[in-house]
Amino acid sequence: MSEDKLIKICALTTISKTMDWFVVDSMRNLSNNGYDVTLICNMDDGFAQRNEDYATCIDIPMSRGVSVKDLVTVPIKLAKIFKKNNFDIVYYTSPNVSLYASIGGLLAGVKNRVYSQCGLRYVSFTGTKRKIFKLVEKLTCKMSTTVRSQSPLNMKFAVEEGLCKAEKISVVGIGGTTGVSLKDCDCFDHEETKKKLRTKYSIPQNAFLYGYVGRINADKGINELIEAFKSVLKNNDTVYLALVGMLDDTNPINDDNLEYAQSNEHIVLTGNVPPDEVYKHMSMFDVLVHPTYREGFGKVLQEAMGVGIPIITTDIPGPSEVVENGISGLLVKVKNIDSLKTGMEKILNDNELRENMAKAGRQRAEKYFDRPIMLNNILLDLNKTMGVEK
Repeated sequence: MSEDKLIKICALTTISKTMDWFVVDSMRNLSNNGYDVTLICNMDDGFAQRNEDYATCIDIPMSRGVSVKDLVTVPIKLAKIFKKNNFDIVYYTSPNVSLYASIGGLLAGVKNRVYSQCGLRYVSFTGTKRKIFKLVEKLTCKMSTTVRSQSPLNMKFAVEEGLCKAEKISVVGIGGTTGVSLKDCDCFDHEETKKKLRTKYSIPQNAFLYGYVGRINADKGINELIEAFKSVLKNNDTVYLALVGMLDDTNPINDDNLEYAQSNEHIVLTGNVPPDEVYKHMSMFDVLVHPTYREGFGKVLQEAMGVGIPIITTDIPGPSEVVENGISGLLVKVKNIDSLKTGMEKILNDNELRENMAKAGRQRAEKYFDRPIMLNNILLDLNKTMGVEK
């Protein structure tokens, strides 16, 4: 490949929210470094306009949930697009589109098919459903030429589970995707923003606010979070909980917990907020609580570190590699309400612990997770994959 020829890359996610959250920053950086970028996903209004200055955007309707129709039609559509554009590399993340793109890329003869494996959906399933989704994961890995796990422990798990051979999979940097923009974390007045947002959501200024950012679904541990919060609230009526993100109907929380969250004045459901509002919403939290069942690495944890708040998360691959237990946050047992409640009460009652964890988390973010560091890691990895030096 000649040095002056642009490398043609096509990045794919199932929906544009995932693209916004995990991919666009790296693709914009690649565009600035010798790559011709195309983005494919099921696009929300405005997505193409936000990204057309550096990328060709192609909208393909796809469902987030299981869809036999998509499995039949989307890989064929993608294969035709891949052949027509003669991409040097296709790069895909999120479960559904990764299967479709790996099939389409194989059919089209794309030489470099890179699977960014952001967590393993099947690990929270049981029985036949687990077996089916594990098979899907295995097939996606098999049809990909390269697999990039989001963390060392997730990579180890994937190899031990037989999803792919060790020589095919690796981790970029110490893990993660696009990291946290410390510049954006620092560009606003945290105290003033905290006051405004708490006023907007009717949260008392002196309340202790537990916060969550992400999809409101069962696999993120929201049922356990609500149950644990109920117990904490019984003993301290100054605590509040803010759930920032969309209600996920593909993996919903229990009806009783949803009804409780919607009716309790100590719980705020903000709905989706724009990407540029995430750091601001975090600034009104006293602690981020992220009791997920499964995670690639935990971008939201890195963002909380950047904003300067302590963290409670689960002791599983990904989060346990972002957070140093007892230093930058607390690790609790997965799917365990009592363990989560204990962690939430410990953080509530120890001001010095919160301050020390927030400071240590910020230092860790500066060392490993600042966005320019993460984006350069991805650039160097893809350059190496393509056999070029830039």
